[in-house]
Parts: sequence; structure tokens; C-alpha cells
Amino acid sequence: MRNLRFHRAARTSVLGAAALIASFALTACQEDNPPPYDALASASPDSTAKSPAANSGVSGDKDKETAAPSTGGDEDTAGSDKGSGSGSSGSGSGDGASAGKPQDDDGVVRLACTGANTKLTMTAVQRPVNHMLLTMTNTGSKACNAYAYPYLRFGEAQSVPNTFEDSKPQAVATIDPGQSVYAGVMTSAADGSGTNGYDTKDLSVSFQSRDGGSTGSAVKVPLARSVYVDSSLSVTYWQMSMDDALQY
Repeated sequence: MRNLRFHRAARTSVLGAAALIASFALTACQEDNPPPYDALASASPDSTAKSPAANSGVSGDKDKETAAPSTGGDEDTAGSDKGSGSGSSGSGSGDGASAGKPQDDDGVVRLACTGANTKLTMTAVQRPVNHMLLTMTNTGSKACNAYAYPYLRFGEAQSVPNTFEDSKPQAVATIDPGQSVYAGVMTSAADGSGTNGYDTKDLSVSFQSRDGGSTGSAVKVPLARSVYVDSSLSVTYWQMSMDDALQY
């Protein structure tokens, strides 16, 4: 009986040892031959979702920006955008500087000619008779527009002179710095048909704006001698040449 128990125990030990050896062999086989990458991916979805290859760089950048916002770079960019914005609104100017100023058809901003940016002189001429020439020279640093015609006031006159409507030019007379425009002035009728005549040495000139109103302050223009004026007193529109100003 003892021999039978001994043989059974020995047999059990042999079987256990064989099972243990088989287990070690299977483990070694698995380590030498790991499953493919796709199998790992399907077996571990959570780790795959967190992998950098599965996430886009955009979300990563957002995380970085939230964790460590930029300072100097963002401020510089904002300043640049503000600068370009203010440049765009100027326009107009450019552009803040040009806001509210009249613009010609070519889009160039030009100031109205006034006593602040011009110099006026009045001279007598031989032809036509009873005529004088008013010259306006741009003394500023920018071009200006001589709108319509000058408002003249000789002595204590209560109204502006008549205007030679035929002298109206097709375009506004523009004066570049250092250049001049002209207006012809008929002081009295050559045939003596004028009325309410008087002599004066006082002359003041006012300027028109784009919309036809007056702009700037009146300017006193010295006269070399006393001038006789009557109801025939008339003035031309501003002209670019002397000849055009004196043909009326």
C-alpha cells in the first residue's frame, strides 16, 4: 500500500513539473513574438487617443497658450494692428489727417487758398483800359485750391462786385507752392456808363470755400494809387494765366 501511494505522489509531482515547464515555455514564446502594432492599438484605445500621433498640433498649441500666454509678441502684434487701423481711418488719412478736408476728383486732398497760405498783389495794366490784375501766390508748403472767384471790397462797399460768368473755368484752379493764379478786375466802365463812382485806396479780399461760402479772414491788399470804381466793377474767376484773366 505504501508503494502505491508513493508512485501516485511521484506521478503527481511529475505532472505538476511538466505543467510548470509548459507554462514557462508559453511565456517565453509570447515574449519572443509580441503582437503586431495594430493589435496593440485596438487593445488599448485609451493610450492611442492620448498618443501625439493621434492628436493634432492645434490642440497642443492651444494647451500651451493657455498654460503660458505670450506677452511681448502679442503686445507687438496688437500695437501693429492698431497702427494699421489708425492708418486706414486716417486715410480717409491717411489718413486721420485728411478727415474733413475737401478732396478733388483725383482723390488728392488740397487746402482752400486763403490769406494764411497765399500772398495777394493788385497791379494796374494798360490793356484793357480801366482794368487791374489781382495775383495770388501760394506761399505755403502744400498745393491749395483757388475756388471760384475772389470777394472784393473797395473802400466802404456794401456788396461784392459783379462776376464775369463767361470766365468760369472747367476745373478749379490749383496752385502749387510758389505758383500763382490770377483774376482780372474791371474797375469802371470805359464808356462812362457806370454810376455811383468813387475813388479809394482801400481794398480787402476774401476767399471762397469749396461749397461757395467764405473761408479764412479777409486780407487787406495795398494799392499803389487811388482807384476809381463805379457800378460796373466786375471780377473774373481765378485763372491759371494772366492772359485768360485779362480777356474780359
